[in-house]
Parts: sequence; structure tokens; C-alpha cells
Amino acid sequence: MEKTKEILSLDTGDIKSRIYTIRGKQVMLDSDLAELYQISTKAFNQSVNRNVERFPERFRFRLTKEEYTSLRSQFVTSNGRGGRRYMPFVFTEQGVAMLSAVLKSDIALKISISIMDAFVEMRHFIANNAALFDRISKVELKQLEADKKFDKIFEYIGDQKETRQKIFYDGQIYDAFSLLIELVQKAEQEIILIDGYVDVSTLNLLAKKNAGVSVTIYTFTKTKLTARDVATFNGQYPQLEVKHTNIFHDRFLILDGKTVYHIGASLKDAGKKCFAVSEMKDAGRSLMKKLAGVK
Repeated sequence: MEKTKEILSLDTGDIKSRIYTIRGKQVMLDSDLAELYQISTKAFNQSVNRNVERFPERFRFRLTKEEYTSLRSQFVTSNGRGGRRYMPFVFTEQGVAMLSAVLKSDIALKISISIMDAFVEMRHFIANNAALFDRISKVELKQLEADKKFDKIFEYIGDQKETRQKIFYDGQIYDAFSLLIELVQKAEQEIILIDGYVDVSTLNLLAKKNAGVSVTIYTFTKTKLTARDVATFNGQYPQLEVKHTNIFHDRFLILDGKTVYHIGASLKDAGKKCFAVSEMKDAGRSLMKKLAGVK
């Protein structure tokens, strides 16, 4: 019974961190899948090989030495992935779906469902940020796909010191979007966004928040967000509340009621023109007091 409870609480985020893009496909390593299914990599591949006719190349393929070398450079740790005599197999989404039929157990079925959910979330991630991907040059996008995990694609690349201030120039959409995601993910309990011009693309950015973090948006009355947009967001990333006010001109991002960032452009327009992001010391209390009067 304890094992079943552990399986049911399988972290989708952990699964997504094991999904890579190789040959233009989203795949998972045989060793990662074996770990999730709680069997050895050898036993896992033996089960698959006994049913090899169920796994054509579009379901499973073996990595080349060059592909595996590139992939290993991305691992935070090589535990469980090093010292292999043969190049590993990777499984596409269709291959993962087939595993539940091959491994044949209730636990395997539950694990497969969790993994499939992670693949679906990754597809939504790509679809929701399609406009941003279009702005990245084909050469840069190809490099990102080859070298980065999808759940790290918007991780800020640059100075890893605590963010105090940053200026972005027109066209730096990727860098601006990356930094804003980094800020959003710093919140542990609450995010407050003051931005007169918000739309669905703003919600796509706020969706990168940590689970359990609430969001309140203060925006102009004539917002482009609809009640349906808010309901859709809350169905997947609760809890979002939108309030209307015209008392603010500038944009502010408040994290956990204390850390305040002044943002020189609406989040949906970040990087289109020159703007700055800067942390405001000791501004949290006064801003929170001002917001208390907004219904």
C-alpha cells in the first residue's frame, strides 16, 4: 500500500526534467524510465526486447555516441547513467504509451499515466510559447533543442548573482522573458502583478510559477483578459485573481509581499523595446498598504 501511495504522488515536474529533445522528438532515456518503474535498466530493456515488435523506431531508438555525449553534458549528476557498455535507448511518447502494455501491472499503468501527463504538459508549454519560439533565430533554436532540456529552455542564462537591476534593449525578447520567469519562480507563497496592460501572454509567463503560489493581478478596467481566460488558468495553475484599478501608471512585481521589482514595460511586451527591471528596496510595505484599498 505504501508503494502505491508513492506512485500516485509521482512528481510531474521531476518527470519533465527527464524529457529531452533528440532528432526533433521528445524522448526519455531507458535508465530514467527504469528508475521511474522501479526496476533495473537491464530488466527494463529485457522486457522491451521480449516484445520488440511493439517498438518500431518511431517508438524507440538507440542513441549514437555523439548524441549520448551531448546528452550527458546536460546531466546534473551522472549517477545511474554512467559506465554503460552500450549506447542507451530512448523512448518517444508513443513508446512510453506502449510500455504499460508490456510491463503489465497496476503500478506500471499508473506510472505510464503520470509520464504521459508530463508529455502533454510539455506539448502545452511549447504551444503556449509558440510566438516566443518564432522570434528565436533558426540557428539559435536548433542549438537550444540540441543542448538544453525543455524545462530549462527559459532558465536565465548569464550572471547567476542575485538580480538587482537589468537593462534590456529592443529585440532582447528571449533574455527579457527568461529573467521575468526567474523572478516569478522566486515566489514561495504569493505573486502580485501591477500591470495596466495584461493579456493571455502575461498568463503564459505567470504559469511558470511554483505550485501552490497564488497570483493577484491589478490591471486597468478595460483589460484584454476575459473571465474565461482566468477560469482556464485557474483550472491548471490555481489560484489567480484579477482586480481592476487605474491608480498605477508603472508596472510592479511583488513577491511574497516584500520583494518588489519595478518593470519598465508591460510583461507582455518585454524585450520589444528598451526597458529596465530593478529591485526596489523597502517598497513592499508601502505598496501593499496602497493595494489594501483596492476592491
